[in-house]
Amino acid sequence: MAFDWFKRKAKNITTSTDEKKDVPKGLWHQTPSGKVVEHDELRRNNYVSPEDGFHVRIGSAEFFEILFDEGKFTELDANVESIDILNFKDTKPYADRLKEVRAKTKLTDSIRNAVGTVKGTEMVVSCMDFAFIGGSLGSVMGEKIRRAVDYCIKNKLPYMIICQSGGARMQEATYSLMQLAKVQAKLAQLSEAGLLYIAYLCDPTFGGITASFAMTADIIMAEPGALIGFAGPRVIRETIGRDLPEGFQTSEFLQEKGFVDFIVKRTEIQDTVSKTVKLLAVNA
Repeated sequence: MAFDWFKRKAKNITTSTDEKKDVPKGLWHQTPSGKVVEHDELRRNNYVSPEDGFHVRIGSAEFFEILFDEGKFTELDANVESIDILNFKDTKPYADRLKEVRAKTKLTDSIRNAVGTVKGTEMVVSCMDFAFIGGSLGSVMGEKIRRAVDYCIKNKLPYMIICQSGGARMQEATYSLMQLAKVQAKLAQLSEAGLLYIAYLCDPTFGGITASFAMTADIIMAEPGALIGFAGPRVIRETIGRDLPEGFQTSEFLQEKGFVDFIVKRTEIQDTVSKTVKLLAVNA
């Protein structure tokens, strides 16, 4: 089957070997439904396929570009990095794993903090990067969220966390799980200061993050079709001994059950967050 966009309009074009260039990776993107979208078009549409509405997974760099006015922001706590506290080793030493993923992703850990304006309103946004060990929750994520909350309280700013994670980071064991209590304690202080906390749940949001701060925000938003849960469907099915409802663990299902306030398309996230902050934020 031939596609029109691959047909050459002018015939007998010759290019010397030295002048030939490889096609850049990621020039085209195919969604799960089989739709093919040109990468630049996808980017212009906030990485949402205009063909079928599929939300392509993106990282903090893209989210900050989408959310902040003109894509301008100041990164906070950029140099905080994980260390191998337990000298942990599975298929490879944790220290080596960290070194490899930092080189591959150019990130220091699985979350980044930034402050900037969203439709003119200054706020702090923490965004997880799934590319960094599955956006896993470790000691650095907990510490960065703590610092972001302290910054909000000091400067009386609303706060937002963009969640996309597989859960706790097993290589840090109990140190990872301790971050759940640490983050919740800081968010309680944020609430006591009268400052707004928004969570935006993306695909996937799982494990301890779902069991804690992803579900304790003042306003919980989610991307369409995002998978959100604590354990996987197979584990749940085997535990309760029955089949699960259709669409179980999707953002739409959770909204129907009252766990999610709004389903917000990524193309509308800046406007929605801005309106929410202006309506609900109360400066202490």
